[in-house]
Amino acid sequence: RRSSDLAVLQDIEARRARRERFALRIDAQGALSVTPPRETGWSADGFHIAMRPDPRFLIFGKGPEAAYFSGLVAASGYDHLLLSPEKTTLEIGRSMGCATRAITTARLPDDQQIDDRTAVVLFFHDHDWEPPILRDALATPAFYIGAQGSRRVAQTRRHSLAALGLDEEALARLREAIGLIPSTRDARVLAVSVLAEVLAAAGA
Repeated sequence: RRSSDLAVLQDIEARRARRERFALRIDAQGALSVTPPRETGWSADGFHIAMRPDPRFLIFGKGPEAAYFSGLVAASGYDHLLLSPEKTTLEIGRSMGCATRAITTARLPDDQQIDDRTAVVLFFHDHDWEPPILRDALATPAFYIGAQGSRRVAQTRRHSLAALGLDEEALARLREAIGLIPSTRDARVLAVSVLAEVLAAAGA
């Protein structure tokens, strides 16, 4: 059984690397096997444990808010990528152990897998960067799509997105004034506040 269980565990690691949803079954004899996705609990053929990918983060922005949030995500052990047009933001992010990428255009990167366990979070003060990125993000199954800013900024942002052809159903997925602590101006508090909101949305 040890060799068969080892094969199952190796299969699980491969599936997790591919960000698949599945279930681990433990039968009455204690043998392990992988099954299609199902809820955690008992059934006639054993106990099932639901397995789903961890949340992952695509973080766009400039300034300390983007850098501190990315650093907190990195310290928490979540897969992530900080994308910024600003050298200083990227340097701060790298100093905190973040995966980073310089960008020169406002768009989602083509090489990133955006699934229903991906969060797309924007921290821009130059809000002209936001509409194209948000338009692309709202066309994906990302479970959380949010951008920082005041109510006035949010209203302007929604007008810009509507001008790009997004309807109310799409805009309803967008989270604004992000974070559980309203109106905080401290970048560190905002980072904790937003991460808590994202993880709550993920059910993590």
